[in-house]
Amino acid sequence: MTSTVPALGTRTAEGSALQAVLLDMDGTLVDTEGFWWDAEVAVFGSLGHVLDEAWREVVVGGPMTRSAGFLIEVTGADITLPELTVLLNDGFEERISSTLPLMPGAARLLAELAAHEVPTALVSASHRRIIDRVLSSLGPEYFALTVAGDEVERTKPHPDPYLLAAAGLGADPARCAVIEDTATGVAAAEAAGCHVVAVPSVAPIAPAHRRTVVPSLEHVNLPFLHGLMGL
Repeated sequence: MTSTVPALGTRTAEGSALQAVLLDMDGTLVDTEGFWWDAEVAVFGSLGHVLDEAWREVVVGGPMTRSAGFLIEVTGADITLPELTVLLNDGFEERISSTLPLMPGAARLLAELAAHEVPTALVSASHRRIIDRVLSSLGPEYFALTVAGDEVERTKPHPDPYLLAAAGLGADPARCAVIEDTATGVAAAEAAGCHVVAVPSVAPIAPAHRRTVVPSLEHVNLPFLHGLMGL
């Protein structure tokens, strides 16, 4: 399932092999990974458990079911996965205001893609309720399509979200550039057959075939993304 908003068309820049750009949300476009960790620490603290900082790299970028399930397992907390999911989403929403801090280069990149009418989708493991809150800061007009983690049967690291987004934009996954900040998201994009730009947020990511690693979105622009298609 996807949610569309009145935005850009799906016309590809003439003469370019790049058909679409698919972007992760948390830690890639908005500086929210710390908010998620703070919510997890607070919720487990209320349950009488202290989270080990080392676990942060395990849960970052993962779907809620995997991250929350891992934390229940390692802490032995007396709570069900559905109960914890509600508490974590509530805790995250309490920590975000109407305006979220964007990652360096995010606003400029989104504006550049819009100006050149490049079909763009937001693909996140976060739930729809969270995406809709964050979109008010990002600008829903920048995305022709959005895919939430609770709208697909298998979310990241499975390829399904990116395959769904590419299909929704009428694009060949092999002609899509994906921008991600975690190993989980990178795995999903690569399994879908996309070219990947990794912008690590919490844990390092190594370069690989069809995977380019950059320190921030300030290093990413439209000519850079066009260039990936030749790799």
